[in-house]
Amino acid sequence: MTEIIIFILGIALLLYVLLGGADFGAGIIEIFTGKKGIDTISRAIAPVWEANHIWLILAIVIIFNGFPHVFAVLTTYLHIPLFIILIGIIFRGTAFTFRYYDTLNNDAPKYYTSLFRISSLLTPFFLGVTLGATILGKIPAEIKGTFYEVFMTPWVNIFTFSTGIFMTLLFGWLASVYLIGEAGDLKSRRTFAKTSRIFFVMLTISGLGVFLAAEISGLPLFEKFTHSWIAIGCVVVATLIIPFLWKNIQHRKSLRTRFLAGIQTACIITGWFAVQFPVMVSVSGGPHLTIMNSRAPESTMTLLVYALFAGILLIFPAFYFLFKVFKFRNIEKEKVIGN
Repeated sequence: MTEIIIFILGIALLLYVLLGGADFGAGIIEIFTGKKGIDTISRAIAPVWEANHIWLILAIVIIFNGFPHVFAVLTTYLHIPLFIILIGIIFRGTAFTFRYYDTLNNDAPKYYTSLFRISSLLTPFFLGVTLGATILGKIPAEIKGTFYEVFMTPWVNIFTFSTGIFMTLLFGWLASVYLIGEAGDLKSRRTFAKTSRIFFVMLTISGLGVFLAAEISGLPLFEKFTHSWIAIGCVVVATLIIPFLWKNIQHRKSLRTRFLAGIQTACIITGWFAVQFPVMVSVSGGPHLTIMNSRAPESTMTLLVYALFAGILLIFPAFYFLFKVFKFRNIEKEKVIGN
């Protein structure tokens, strides 16, 4: 049962990055494209941005019920970045809704846009910071010391900030790739294709920066990667995809680019799982929280699996219908616009 739950958790996190992450990335892209991209971005994310949060909710529910000790540790020692993430999600959604549906002719949309962009930038950054904190191993085994030592040190450091930057760039890159196919004219496509190339370069540099920051922080991340054949395989696959990905971005082939970007993102998530496995949270001064020592009782895990299967039967058909109505039409649009 535990293996099934972990697999579903991994799928939920991947789908949240691919779908919800791209929604945040759209706000990041707006910072660079300005008014030129607002209409395309608003039209692209309006039908789906709320629904995409279901994957984050699913991941939280799995951790809360299946691995309560992990949930307790994260919400205790990392409550500050998690609080910022929650505030960012709320502000971003509120700002986008008011901006998109506001019919009053005043200056309010300008403030909504600023709030939308800022929260879209901060939220993925602190998602990455939180992820980095679970890997670094500075979360104390028990609450001892000053407030800063207990609740700030685990996430205020160069490594967690580097993972925050990486996550922000990843979301922005995914958004720019998706927006190539969402654009309604050739000029906009070229703009988003150029933006995606810039973000891809920055993302690659940022990925190397994560490994450098890990070494500075005393985390042998590179060594862990080299000891995991799955992680090595993910790096090889992601690297081999680069020339094909770059070629499709150059020719603005949005469907192929999305597919390749999805594979690369899956490699990143899978590689991270492989390096961490079976640890869920690295702890300082005590045993790490692993999948086995932090799981709920077997009866709870069994009921959770049943609930997840029932939920999947409802969620996936609903998502298919949602994307069929609002997104699949862009396949034909890509053929019409051409290159």
